[in-house]
This record gives sequence, structure tokens and C-alpha cells, in this order.
Amino acid sequence: MGYFLPYQEKWLADRSRLKIAEKSRRIGFTYVQSYEDVRDACPDDGGLDVPRAFRSKGGKLVLYEFAFHNDPEALWKAAAPIITWGFPARVVSTYNGKGNRYARMVADAKKGNKWSLHTVTIEDAVAQGLVEKIMGRQPTPEEVRAFLQDCRDIAGDEETYLQEYMCQPVDEASAWLTWELITACEDDGAGDPTRYLGGPCYVGMDIGRRRDQTVIWVDEQVGDVFWTREVIALKNAPFAVQDVALDRVFEFYRVVRCCMDQTGMGEKMVEDAQARHGKHRVEGVVFSGPVKQDLATNGKQLFEDRRTRIPAQRAIRESHHAVRKTTTSAGNPRFDADRSEAGHADEFWAHMLALHAASQPAAVIEHETVGAKRALAGLGRGTW
Repeated sequence: MGYFLPYQEKWLADRSRLKIAEKSRRIGFTYVQSYEDVRDACPDDGGLDVPRAFRSKGGKLVLYEFAFHNDPEALWKAAAPIITWGFPARVVSTYNGKGNRYARMVADAKKGNKWSLHTVTIEDAVAQGLVEKIMGRQPTPEEVRAFLQDCRDIAGDEETYLQEYMCQPVDEASAWLTWELITACEDDGAGDPTRYLGGPCYVGMDIGRRRDQTVIWVDEQVGDVFWTREVIALKNAPFAVQDVALDRVFEFYRVVRCCMDQTGMGEKMVEDAQARHGKHRVEGVVFSGPVKQDLATNGKQLFEDRRTRIPAQRAIRESHHAVRKTTTSAGNPRFDADRSEAGHADEFWAHMLALHAASQPAAVIEHETVGAKRALAGLGRGTW
């Protein structure tokens, strides 16, 4: 192995006047950029200054972790004339969302312009010998996996990992629930069935079978706050197993109302649950654009009012943050999430269904719901 790793050597070998890098954390890019700066400044004849103050200065321009500057737009305005006069420029950073100058510069470079683009994810760096360089020896496969897991643990959640280690910027502005809203409603006492106080409960069930998991979410109303008492996640579970799990919830908790995903395969599940537990307690909800908007809006209001408590668990946190509000070409709002190995924001939608179940009188779901809303209209909370 040489002194520098292959991706570092590639950066040094690239003599382009304009270079930009999208990079992972913890891969030694600061080190290799510093080496290049010293190399460029050392020659007695034609050595380049690396200016710290841009205005009225000439020399090599280096913007490191540019996306995290307090005011990248103003910084770029001050720095751009250096490029105009023909000096070399280096822009290196990890991502800090999509809505900034750095992200736009990388996007433009990917389309093809004068900037030479280098991309190095943590997986690229590991494949090219990063762990060997750190350990000073050949690591075992287990040690390599442990290093990557450590990076995930440091990130704390999947989106942060993708952004800071895998060069995939996150558009936080379109997240329906921000990290701040979510974490503000987390509580170590939430999600523990042994803390059930015997009060009225509201259940949401998002149904999946092969690609997505089935999630049953149980909320107990305590005062005006809805405490999560249990979250049941079932992956690739036969429908008979899902039925048993739901029946156990009805047996253990005082379920006033249960809202179930009736879309597609949920049709039979809802009919069977209504036959077992009564149409006055089981309502089917067919997901559509307006329905999702109603569910998400009601749920967000409860988060903003701090009237819900959820478990401080990574999967739940990420599922709630995964849902994005976008606008279709027809101008209609759309609520959706990218499908991942963990699912399709299944915990979020089960939770939203549980919070909808708790709405009294029953919230209007356009004409997409199936169930006995009228029967529930006169049913007081806490009433069997």
C-alpha cells in the first residue's frame, strides 16, 4: 500500500484548475488537501499562496467543508473573483442538505461543466484500504463491519448516515416532521405495555405482507396526551399471525376505536376484524392523497402541541422523519417516503391511524373510509 490511498492519489493526480469533491467524513480528505496545498506553495518559482482573505487577494482558493459555512453565498461572492483571474480552486465538503450553494455546485458538476468532480463515500474509502491504513494491518471482515457500524452509530440515524457518509444530501425542508418535533415527543416511558394505566386506547394498523412490514400502534389517552403503550412490528408475517396479534391487543387494552389500512390487501383484514370486534370499534381507512394529508396534518398538530409521547427508538424516529410533503405536477400535495430495508414509513402511518382513531368526533376522511362513524359519534371516550 502506498503512502496515500487510491482516492487520495487520484485527487492529487488531478491537475484540473477547478476541482470539487463530495466526500464522506473520516476518510482523510483534510490530510490530502493539506498536502496538496503545501506542494503547490513550496516551489520557489511559481509557488501559489493559499489565501484566507479572498477580497483583493490572489492565489489558490480552498473552500473546505463549504456546505457548513455560516453564509456560503456571501463567501462564494467574495471568492469567485479569484477563479475569474485564473487561479486554481478546490471545493471540498460533506453535504449539509440540498438547499445551499455547495449542493448546487455539485449538481452542476454532475451535469458536466468546468469543475472536475470527485466522489468518495465511506464504502468507497473502505474498499480502497481505509481500515487497513487506520489499523496498520490487514483487518478481519468482522473488523471492517465493526468500523462501518461505528460510522452508523456515530451518525445516529439512517438519513444522517446517508448524508455524512454516503454523499446523499437530505432535503430537511420537505420533511413533514422535523427531528426537533420528533425528539421533543420522545419519552423513555413510552412503548412499555407494563405502564398501561387501564385507560381508553386507540389503535392504528398499517398492513403489509412481503415488501412492507405490518405495524400495530397502541395509544392510551392520559388526560389530553396520547401515550404510546405498544408498537408491534411484523415482517413477512402471515395474515393469520397478524390477526392473532391484533386480537391480543383487543384483549389486553380497552380499545375504543381501531383504524386499519384497508388499501388493497387490507380489505379482508378489516372485514375479518370487524366481524371479530365489531364495526363500532373497527374502521377501515383507504389511503389516498386527501386521506394521507388528513392523517398527517392531524398527527403533526398533536406533535406540535406536545400531545403525543413516542418511544425513543431509532426505527420509530427514522420512520416519522422519512415522510416528505411534496407537490405533484398538478399542484396537489403528496405525502410519501422512500422505501428502505426498514419499510415504507410503516410506523409513522400506523401512528397516524391511531391518532385518527382518537379523534372525537370522527375526523372527516373525504369519502374514503369504511366503518360505523355514526355509532362512535355518541360513544364517549373511555366507554366500552
